[in-house]
Amino acid sequence: MGKHVIVGAGQVGGQVAELLADQGHEVVVVTRSGSGPKGRGIRTAAADASDAAGMRTLVKGADALYNCANPRYHEWVRDWPPIASSLLAAAEDTGAVLVITGNLYGYGPVDGPMTEDLPPAAAGTKGRVRARMWQEALDAHRAGRVRVTEVRGSDYFGPRAFDQSYTGVRLVPPLLAGRRVTVISDPDIPHSWTYLPDVARALVAAAGREQSWGRPWHVPTGPPVTLREMATRLCELAGAPAPRLWRLPGWALTAAGVAVPMLKEMRETRYQFDRPYVLDSSASQEVLGFAPTPLDDALKTTVAWWRAR
Repeated sequence: MGKHVIVGAGQVGGQVAELLADQGHEVVVVTRSGSGPKGRGIRTAAADASDAAGMRTLVKGADALYNCANPRYHEWVRDWPPIASSLLAAAEDTGAVLVITGNLYGYGPVDGPMTEDLPPAAAGTKGRVRARMWQEALDAHRAGRVRVTEVRGSDYFGPRAFDQSYTGVRLVPPLLAGRRVTVISDPDIPHSWTYLPDVARALVAAAGREQSWGRPWHVPTGPPVTLREMATRLCELAGAPAPRLWRLPGWALTAAGVAVPMLKEMRETRYQFDRPYVLDSSASQEVLGFAPTPLDDALKTTVAWWRAR
């Protein structure tokens, strides 16, 4: 068993910590406040992830360092670079494998399914930030200074997908209660949705498999479905009334962005919901060693998690 350090205790980091602890590893969860999941084998630490010296101390002796941090959406340009630089330096100095929780923003708008060999082509600020983070880590790997990999998923759903998810608090509780749900885009466009427990499994698998280092991988993700199809199936499995989805007009979203920074920032990635958005994970499933959780199983677990809250 080894030592694993996880930066971030949110919807991804918390599940990675619990998965590793269940496997018998020593787990250290790092957050600014020192909060995090509780359980046997998990220790929490209060630290600033952008403090390279502090992170170096925490990561010393670790087999892997997981970047599961989640800066505020509208402050990525300010917050991500120092965090990424600090964690890269800590991994380089200690020899820990650096496993980055990525996303699909760096590809920019694409026609057709997204594969890991697509070049970074994002024109938006957030996509360029993510692409630069990965390129700097990859350059260090190719120079032999560090071992890195990045695991990329599409929009998350599942247990702990809360206020930062399109399929979280704004979707599931209203559906279960039979209330109308407001959506920000066409609910009938095919879209890839990545199940959160599969994200955790992919990060842990990538950390421990040498063949995964030095390149990005997609989280094993099921076939694309529309938001309406997902909502309908969730309601069927939950025994809830059929979903009532109401699309927010574009002008209303723009107006709301004046007062809500996150909504303003979402304009940059609106293309993800205005056309089919499809993740291809066929290559990663072979390397990481597992297939995506079947949609019905994932939705049943999601419903149970929300009903237990």
